[in-house]
Amino acid sequence: MDSLELKTLILEELNNIAPEIEPHEVPDDQDMRDALELDSMDFLNLVTAVSKRTQAAIPEADYPKVLTVNGMVEYLLNVLN
Repeated sequence: MDSLELKTLILEELNNIAPEIEPHEVPDDQDMRDALELDSMDFLNLVTAVSKRTQAAIPEADYPKVLTVNGMVEYLLNVLN
């Protein structure tokens, strides 16, 4: 998967969790929890869904690395390649 495919996948899963959020409103470089008012359960559901779809394990210790869309894309690119 390339970075665009990963970003699309992340936004799709985010939309499944919080359908009221428009994909174009999601900032690439801000903490998604703060910018989109996601609670900890929503964020956990997002990480779990993305992990499941990509078959890439994201351990809890690495959550600080995936708080932004760009961070999650970069993390997944490193794990998947």
